[in-house]
Amino acid sequence: MITAIRSRVWTPFLVLALAAPLLWAANEFSMPKVQPALAYPAHDHHGKENVTVGIDPYDTAEKAKIFTVDYPANQLLPVLLVVTNDSDEPVELSGMKAQLVTADRTKLSPESEDGIYRRLSHPSASGTRSPLPFPTKKAKGGVGAKALNELQSALFKARAVEPRSSQAGFLMFDVSDVSAPLAGARFYLTGLRDSGGNELMYFEIPLDSYLEKSH
Repeated sequence: MITAIRSRVWTPFLVLALAAPLLWAANEFSMPKVQPALAYPAHDHHGKENVTVGIDPYDTAEKAKIFTVDYPANQLLPVLLVVTNDSDEPVELSGMKAQLVTADRTKLSPESEDGIYRRLSHPSASGTRSPLPFPTKKAKGGVGAKALNELQSALFKARAVEPRSSQAGFLMFDVSDVSAPLAGARFYLTGLRDSGGNELMYFEIPLDSYLEKSH
């Protein structure tokens, strides 16, 4: 009788324990549904060229759930970049340069793909605190196939934006030495060119507009 009772008590926990690895394995990254750049609180629209750049920082635990990799634990801030071209001509992005300038004038450039791999392979010491406002897990060494596939799918790699369309992807910023990377910060995007090779005026986006409407 006692054995039967114990069996009934432990069976649900055993089922959950066996199912947990399957649930984790099913957790795959997929790009969020992308809106036109003008729809994001943080954006800059150039009426003359009819091009808009929008950004959406993934700085909260809820938003970060789309990733399988714990980027904040590695002091990386994912920022979704959206470039919308509402003109009749393509916009060239091959010379594009992004920069995040914090309130104290610290200039941050997106990490390269190799730089991100190195960061994930050699995580910071567990005593280093993430600057993002939610708790993170301790990072583990090594970069698995799932993380590699995620980065390949997530990172912004577009070379051009065709007429009446958008291109989107994530930039990863190293915020290990920044206590508050978004408050008072500004995002700059330069190097976009029209079909004639002429460089567009730079895009400037204040991050306070995002913080005021999204937090």
